Amino acid sequence: MLERLNQSLEYIEHRLDQEVDVTELARITATSEYHLRRMFSALAGMPLSEYVRRRRLTVAGAEVLAGQESLLEIAVRYGYGSGEAFARAFRAMHGIGPGEARRTGAALVSQPRLAFRLTVEGSSSMRYRVVDRPNFSVVGLKARVPLVHTGPNQAIIDFVRGIDPRVLERLEELSDQEPQGIVAVCDDLDPSRAEGTELDYYHGVITSAAAPEGTTALTVPAGAWAVFTTSGPAPQAIQELWRDVFTQWFPSNPYRSRPGPEILRTRLSPDGTEADAELWLPVERDRS
Repeated sequence: MLERLNQSLEYIEHRLDQEVDVTELARITATSEYHLRRMFSALAGMPLSEYVRRRRLTVAGAEVLAGQESLLEIAVRYGYGSGEAFARAFRAMHGIGPGEARRTGAALVSQPRLAFRLTVEGSSSMRYRVVDRPNFSVVGLKARVPLVHTGPNQAIIDFVRGIDPRVLERLEELSDQEPQGIVAVCDDLDPSRAEGTELDYYHGVITSAAAPEGTTALTVPAGAWAVFTTSGPAPQAIQELWRDVFTQWFPSNPYRSRPGPEILRTRLSPDGTEADAELWLPVERDRS
C-alpha cells in the first residue's frame, strides 16, 4: 500500500500543470476514490485536493520569482482562469500577491513533497470486530454542522444542548438494535473531509420503528461494519481512535471504507472528562 501511495504522489508531481485525475490515482493505489480520499487525509493531515493546491502554488511561486514568464502565463498553466483568481490563491498561501513577490523577491511558503514511509507503530492493540448488518434506520434530530478535526465541535454541542431531554427519553425507548441507546451519526461528508466543510449530524437511535412526529429518519443500506472501541479523555480519545483506524488499522487489514454514515456511541463519565466509545464505520473487503 505504501508503495502504491508513493506512486500516486509521483503521478501528482508530473501533473501539477494539468488536471489531476482522482480516478487514475485510485487505480494506481488499487482502491476506491472514496477510500483514497479518506486514507490520504488521515495519513497526510490534509485533504488530497488541498495538497495538490499547495504543491501547485509552491511550484508556481518559484516561477513567479524566476521572472521568466508573465504572471498570467503562470496562472493559466496552473489552472487559474484569470490573473485575479491566481492572485487571490497565491496571497492566501504565501501572504503576499504574486506581483509584489516578484518585485521584492519576498520569502514564500513552500509545501514540501510528501513521501509515505513505514514507521513502527501500533504497539498497543486495537479492539475491533466486523459485523454484517441488514438495512436499518437512524431516527432522531438532524443539523448541518461544520467538520472539526481536533477539539470540541461547538456547533454539535450547541445543537445537542438545545434538544428537550424528554425528546431524547422518548427516542431512547425506540432503540432496538446495536449500537444501543442514543448515538451520534455523521453523514454526507464532503469528499475532501477538509476542516470546516459541512456534514449532516443526527442525534438519535438505531431502530426498526417509524420516526415520531418532529424527528427525521436516515435509511442505511445493508453492508459490513467495522466496530472499534476505546476509552479515555473526551473528545481526544475518540478523535485519536478515528485517526488510528485510518493510519494503522486499514493499512494492516483487508478492508477499505465504503460510502455510508459514521456512527458513534459514547458514554461519558459523570464529570464529562472521560468517555467509553464505540465507533461503527462502513467497510468492504479489499479485493486488490
